[in-house]
Amino acid sequence: MPRQNYNNISINRRKFIAQITTAAGSAVALASPLGGFAAGFIPMQEWGTVGAVGAVGAVDTGVTVGQIMDMFIKEAPGAPFPNTVDTLKSGSRDVVVTGIVTTMFATVEVIRKAIALNANFIIAHEPTFYNHTDETGWLEKDDVYRYKADLLKKHNIVVWRNHDYIHGVRPDGVRKGLVDQLGWQQYEDSSHVIYNLATPMTLKALIGDLKQKLNIEAVRYVGDPEQQCKKVLLLPGAYGGKNQIQSISNTQPDVLVCGEISEWETAEYVRDARSAGKQLSLIVLGHIVSEEPGSEFMAKWLQTKFPSIKTTHIPTGSSLSFL
Repeated sequence: MPRQNYNNISINRRKFIAQITTAAGSAVALASPLGGFAAGFIPMQEWGTVGAVGAVGAVDTGVTVGQIMDMFIKEAPGAPFPNTVDTLKSGSRDVVVTGIVTTMFATVEVIRKAIALNANFIIAHEPTFYNHTDETGWLEKDDVYRYKADLLKKHNIVVWRNHDYIHGVRPDGVRKGLVDQLGWQQYEDSSHVIYNLATPMTLKALIGDLKQKLNIEAVRYVGDPEQQCKKVLLLPGAYGGKNQIQSISNTQPDVLVCGEISEWETAEYVRDARSAGKQLSLIVLGHIVSEEPGSEFMAKWLQTKFPSIKTTHIPTGSSLSFL
């Protein structure tokens, strides 16, 4: 994807996604942010004192939330981004970190697990307070919001959203985490959204493979289970219907594997494409499961950069269940 698209990431998720998907078929040379870990290492000393969580046995590393944030932000070309949603949702940059949790959502359950781990810094990919910009004025009298906000404050937990910056590193940290989990690195072409499998698979077999590797209970799909699939368009997260459809048109895949859809957009396009004679299928993984590997990418980055700080990845899983 073109380098310049990352230099003007806005607060609006749709605009951000549009920027990184417009040229789905274009090639760009990507350099992994993992390659330069050693050069940015910050020396640390474990003091063995009671840390910011306030629990006996927590380790005070001497490293602050702000230092960790700033080091990762520097990994993204064009950073810092204006109007980013990647701000603190609770706590302060000056808090000394005793442990880190990476996750998709800073849910109440994740916060409780962080407390049990003596971890006072949660790095979440998605919003904490139920809207993209984490505006809370409309929630001030809501008892669920108050419970969560009070829980964070009581235990001195800092929450930082890392959305724009992890998408902004090269390669995109969320995509890299997903591709690594699927084992598709060698299949990626120069567009960085198309994956040409070594041998064709039926749609049914591909769905089974995705469910097994990503630990998914069920997926939604459009297509013939016996259709042969070799050329896969992979668009995790929420690219938006227009971008998904334009990417299909530009790349002509056998199947689109995506995070989420609006049912009245991409699914209807694929249905009409099949009726018009195209061999095109759609697999909808779910937004959370398609981007969860990005939080594992973040955990590995932290473990390499800050080995003296205990980092734990806690999957949130989907909030929705299947019957």
